[in-house]
Amino acid sequence: MIRSKILIGLIRMLRKLGSDFTDKVWRLGAGARLFGLTLISSGESFRRFRLVMREVYFTGVMSLVIISVSAFFVGMVLALQGYNTLQKYGSSEAIGVLVALALVRELGPVVTALLFAGRAGTAITAEIGLMKATEQLSAMEMMAISPISRVIAPRFWAGVIALPLLATLFSMIGILGGYLVAVPLIGVDSGAFWSQMQANVDWRFDIVNGVIKSIVFGIACTMIALFEGYDAPPTAEGVSRATTKTVVTSSLVVLALDFVLTSFMMV
Repeated sequence: MIRSKILIGLIRMLRKLGSDFTDKVWRLGAGARLFGLTLISSGESFRRFRLVMREVYFTGVMSLVIISVSAFFVGMVLALQGYNTLQKYGSSEAIGVLVALALVRELGPVVTALLFAGRAGTAITAEIGLMKATEQLSAMEMMAISPISRVIAPRFWAGVIALPLLATLFSMIGILGGYLVAVPLIGVDSGAFWSQMQANVDWRFDIVNGVIKSIVFGIACTMIALFEGYDAPPTAEGVSRATTKTVVTSSLVVLALDFVLTSFMMV
């Protein structure tokens, strides 16, 4: 009797693992298919570029406040922490280099992507999920209007355009915050702050790599938000779960991609 119960429990566990694995593979394939259809349908979006620009305003401009405030305080904290460390080795003038490299290489793209997923990504998922729940997407198909080209593609390209711009702005404001702490507050020489930064921040290996990261993060975060909204069950609970999945999945994917991209860029 005990052996039969153990065997039944193992069978149920294996069945659940198989079901979960099949579901993950199916979702991965469905996401890749949606990504391919989005790229194919992008021509119509570029012909009606006002749709893309409207979504750029929604995802990018409406995120400026949280991006700017977060960048300012991140830069200030970097300057304080960096000065306490560099002072021990007599290199306090290199605080500008530390702030700039930390922001341009890592914190700018990564933190911006996480904030983008939390603010714009959830909004995109909720919006598309509600459109599906209220059968607006089905109504478009009935009128021979492709939801992919009319709804998905403009939001996708808006995220791809907006996130690199937000990451650049994040780095600039973060450097400004670090400057205001390092120079007026701590007393680091202003000329040393900027000259050390200009001499040690490389255009190719620092700035361009940071831009590449932000573009990849923009593609990943936007596509995850779009897929979760498009795949959400047409109920209030389904939309709320899809919104939560967007934040969790985007955060994990951004951190994993950051490691992979950094590994290739450091070679």
